[in-house]
Amino acid sequence: MSGVRVLVGTRKGVFVLTADGTRRDWEVTGPLFGGWGAYHVTGSPADPDRIWAALSLGWFGQQVQRSDDGGRSWEAVGNDFGYAGVPGTHQWYDGTPHPWEFTRVWHLRPSATDPDDVLAGVEDAALFRSTDGGTSWSEVRGLREHGSGPHWQPGAGGMCLHTICPDPRDTDAMLVAISAAGVFRTGDGGATWQASNSGLLSEGIADPDAEVGHCVHKLARHPARPDTVYMQKHWDVMRSDDGGSHWYDIGEGLPSDFGFVVDVHAHEPDTVYVVPITSDAEHYPPEGRLRVYRSRSGGKDWEPLSTGLPQEHCYVDVLRDAMAVDRLDECGVYVGTTGGQVYASPDAGDTWAPIVRDLPAVLSLEVQTL
Repeated sequence: MSGVRVLVGTRKGVFVLTADGTRRDWEVTGPLFGGWGAYHVTGSPADPDRIWAALSLGWFGQQVQRSDDGGRSWEAVGNDFGYAGVPGTHQWYDGTPHPWEFTRVWHLRPSATDPDDVLAGVEDAALFRSTDGGTSWSEVRGLREHGSGPHWQPGAGGMCLHTICPDPRDTDAMLVAISAAGVFRTGDGGATWQASNSGLLSEGIADPDAEVGHCVHKLARHPARPDTVYMQKHWDVMRSDDGGSHWYDIGEGLPSDFGFVVDVHAHEPDTVYVVPITSDAEHYPPEGRLRVYRSRSGGKDWEPLSTGLPQEHCYVDVLRDAMAVDRLDECGVYVGTTGGQVYASPDAGDTWAPIVRDLPAVLSLEVQTL
């Protein structure tokens, strides 16, 4: 029977959780890189033994670590992020009309076909690529050179490129999301980009057709139907049916349309999950009850999933990379919290149980199906 490996990035290190296909009994390994903030930990779809970790330690800077044996041993890679300089420094990008600083790597997106090919979204918002397993990196400069770039502003978490959504039909096409600028798309490998925010409305933006300025928290698309893309925004849960060109609201029926995460069932493109948070000031679940909301209709209606989740006095948050799904026949769903709990549902969200409690605050969850 196939198994799963859940990769957990926390504020104080990396944890690796493994189980067989029943997903009942879990082995917990960690902390790895104890004390380092692990902003994103993810596996390679092209090689189940390869894992990437984006680590940050305050004034001591940024590291990217790579494992080629499922997390048993690691190698520091990526000491040269082009303009960014050497980890351990806070350096300015140059050659632009406005100061851009390399602070950290927020998100890693390995290729589905080549284990040595990986994209990195960084703060300040920029996109980098390595084609040699992380040894060297080059900036995909067309994004930062988009004409709207001088008008991008940081969200509460910084001006970060936090989501990368390749188009499985075309290796030159992808969407990225930047907080707080919005969604951008390319069809030529990153040479040129177009803002993709039509239909978004954001408080504080006077022009409803504003090209940029939208605080997008997360995107999710299903490989079987990649033109359908779901979005969790600072306020609003949105959907696009044309690859991100236009968006419409699907948040009706949720107790709050504020949140950070959104993900799609592994086998059902119309089944989407979000975790509502009370507000942008109150970063905890409505009524102190942790509930995952599921729509089986692409957002036309929503149902609360709460069996096995805490339903009183629960005031944790679920951050933008802290939800994941596996690809087993009965799709599993995973949620990590700022309280250090990781909950797993082996039945697509119907029932939940904690895998582990009392970790440092969870920043990211990704799942490898073994």
